[in-house]
Amino acid sequence: MSEVELSRSEKKRHKKKTGPDVEAKESEQDFMIKPQSTTPSIDTSQWPILLKNYDRLNVRTGHYTPLPSGFSPLKRPLAEYIRYGILNLDKPSNPSSHEVVAWIKRILRVEKTGHSGTLDPKVTGNLIVCIDRATRLVKSQQGAGKEYVCVARLHSKVPDVAKVARALESLTGAVFQRPPLISAVKRQLRIRTIYESKLLEYDVDRHLELRRVRSGILGEKDNMVTMHDVMDAQWVHDNYRDETYLRRVIMPLEVLLTSYKRLVVKDSAVNAICYGAKLMIPGLLRFENDIEVGEEVVLMTTKGEAIALGIAEMTTAVMATCDHGVVAKIKRVVMDRDTYPRKWGLGPTASMKKKLIADGKLDKHGKPNDSTPKEWLRNVVLPTGGDSMVASQAASAEPAMKEISVVEKEDGEGRKREAEVEKKEKRKHKKDKEGDEAETEEKVEKEKKKKNKDKAEATSPDTEKSEKKKKKKSEEAAAAGCK
Repeated sequence: MSEVELSRSEKKRHKKKTGPDVEAKESEQDFMIKPQSTTPSIDTSQWPILLKNYDRLNVRTGHYTPLPSGFSPLKRPLAEYIRYGILNLDKPSNPSSHEVVAWIKRILRVEKTGHSGTLDPKVTGNLIVCIDRATRLVKSQQGAGKEYVCVARLHSKVPDVAKVARALESLTGAVFQRPPLISAVKRQLRIRTIYESKLLEYDVDRHLELRRVRSGILGEKDNMVTMHDVMDAQWVHDNYRDETYLRRVIMPLEVLLTSYKRLVVKDSAVNAICYGAKLMIPGLLRFENDIEVGEEVVLMTTKGEAIALGIAEMTTAVMATCDHGVVAKIKRVVMDRDTYPRKWGLGPTASMKKKLIADGKLDKHGKPNDSTPKEWLRNVVLPTGGDSMVASQAASAEPAMKEISVVEKEDGEGRKREAEVEKKEKRKHKKDKEGDEAETEEKVEKEKKKKNKDKAEATSPDTEKSEKKKKKKSEEAAAAGCK
C-alpha cells in the first residue's frame, strides 16, 4: 500500500475511536437556553475611548430610536477623522510652538490648527495639536495640568544636595512668576501653581534643559509622534492611498475627554444640542456616578462621539429620580450642526401649529388672528379622530358646572383682550396729543423769538441813527420845495 492510502486508513480508525466519545459528550451536555431573572452583563472594559466601561453607567431608560447618522470615532471616513483629530506631538527644539502648528497645518492641508499651551523654542516634549473641529477643546486643555522635567545649572557649587531639595520644596504652591528676557511669551507678572517638585538627580556638570513630559491626560507614552511621522504618514497616503499610518498618527478628539464624567444622549436630541439647546431629562439615556452641580461633563452619543462639553445642573441622585428639568447646560459644542437630523417640532402641538399657519388660521409667527379656532386659544389640541370624535365628546353627558366655568373662562379671556386693546389705543391717543402739543409749543416759541428780535433791532442805536437821517432828508426835501 502506498503512503497516502496508509494515512487515510489511520484517519478512519481514529475517527471510529473518537466518534462515540464525542457523541456521548454531546448527549450529556444540555444546549437549551435556560430562563434567567437577570441578563448577563457585557464586558465593556475593552470598548474604545468614551464607551469604555459603558455597562457601569446608570441607566435612566433603554428606549430610544437609533438613527443611521454619525460614525464611531475610530471608524469615521478619513476626511472626517482628520477634522475631528488631535496629535500628541513631540515638539523639537528651536522652532516656536506657533511655527510647529503652522507647519502641521500646511502638511495635513487643513483649515485650522491649535495647541494646548505654548512651549519656548528651546523646550521640547509634549505638545497637543488640535485639528479643525478639535480646536474647540484648546481652552479646556490649556487649563489642564502640565508636568516638566528640567535640567538646571547653578552658578556656584553646592556641597550639600539636601539644600537644593529644600529650596525646591519652598517653591511649591502659588508662586509669582515673570518670564525671562529670552522667553517667547509676553513678559508679564503672573501666578503659577506648582503642585509638586522632586529632585531626581544632582550632577555638577549638567547644562540647562527643559522638557514637558505630560500635558493634561496625555504623556510621553500615549502615542507620541514626531514631525517626521506626520510628514511620512501624509506622504504614504498621497502616494499609496494607505490610511493606516495617518490613522495611527492622528487620534480622535474624544481621547482628550476620557477624564470627564459622561452623559449619554438620545440620537433624537443630538442636533438640538448642536444648535445650543440644553440637555433635558427626556433626552438622557445613561449617566455617571458622583456628578455634582456645576461640574464639567461630556455629552456623548450611543456611538461614543463627543457632542459637547456641558455644566451639570443636577446631581446623579436627582437625575435618577426626577422626570423633568434641565440636566446640563452647554459650555462648548464640539460636533458639527446637522450631523444628525433635526427631530424637534414633530410633536402633536407643533404639528397642529404648523398646519394652522399653513391654513392661515395663525399668522406667520404662530400668533392668533381673527380666524384662529377657539380650541387653540384655550390651548386644547383637537383629538386625532376629527369632527366625529369632537361631536361624540360633546354629546357625552357632562356636568353643567364644567360648561359654565368654560364659558366664564372664555368671557374672561375676551374681556382681557378687549381691555388690552383699549389700553393700547389710549396710549397711542396720548402720544398723538403729546406730539401735537409739542408742535404748537414750538411754533409759539418761534413767534416769540421773532418778536423779541424785532424789538431788539428797533431799540438798537443803529436804527435810531438811521431814523434821524431819514427825518433830516425829509426836512431838507420840504425846504427845497418851498424855495
